[in-house]
Amino acid sequence: WQRRDKKQPVGNIGFLKNGTRHSIVDVPTCPIGTDAINEALPEARRAVRQPITASEKKILKQKGGTILLRDVVEGVVSKHDSVVTERVGDASFQFKAGDFFQNNPYILPVLVEYVSEQIKADSVRYLIDAYCGVGLFAVSLGKRFEAVAGVEVSESAVLWARVNAEINQVKNAQFISGSAEAIFADVTFPGEETAMVIDPPRKGCDQVFLNQLFAFAPKRLVYVSCDPATQARDLKILVEGGYHVERIQPFDLFPQTRHIETVATLERHS
Repeated sequence: WQRRDKKQPVGNIGFLKNGTRHSIVDVPTCPIGTDAINEALPEARRAVRQPITASEKKILKQKGGTILLRDVVEGVVSKHDSVVTERVGDASFQFKAGDFFQNNPYILPVLVEYVSEQIKADSVRYLIDAYCGVGLFAVSLGKRFEAVAGVEVSESAVLWARVNAEINQVKNAQFISGSAEAIFADVTFPGEETAMVIDPPRKGCDQVFLNQLFAFAPKRLVYVSCDPATQARDLKILVEGGYHVERIQPFDLFPQTRHIETVATLERHS
């Protein structure tokens, strides 16, 4: 939502106009939102426009903010620190409502199953889930490998990943809160018998991460990306570092927008 001036009422409530950072297009209902979210949206919009009380002085200093509406097992949740549950296939995941989790529950199980099909190969016994977050891939795929390691720089995400492994009875997974400079320091798997899922943020992989990946030398990679441009940049580096691209598959997790998720499968040259 947007406030042109802190003394003025709230203006538009919606999404940023394409190509801008501050221009918000008013969206009273979202055509690609779930029915439950659209039912909750009018009240959320009214709440934002209510007169600000003395206890909300902090909001007075802002010219805008974000409304959270997450449709999960518990219903539509708006509090960022609420613990919520999302189901993906046969697995259940818990996390804070304001934390990152893929937001298309209809296509996500198909994407996870595709990653599962692509990640297995002869002689691959172990799995590393890099940028593992709350454990989506490590937990979903864990039982198909002898052992799994999820690596994440966020300590809070690692705690939730451990909870999710326990909820889903994935007993062969460990989750490591690794520093950016030593991501795989505590992983003991042999690279030639290991596959790795990479699911970085929109900015892609930085050179520090890629250098460590090359040193570890996993046999097989499945790179999940929400930005084909940064993925293409990283794939060029990976190919130059000894990997070849087998296939790339798009998934339209963000229908009616210019955004698309792409999954690239790579194998290390023998």
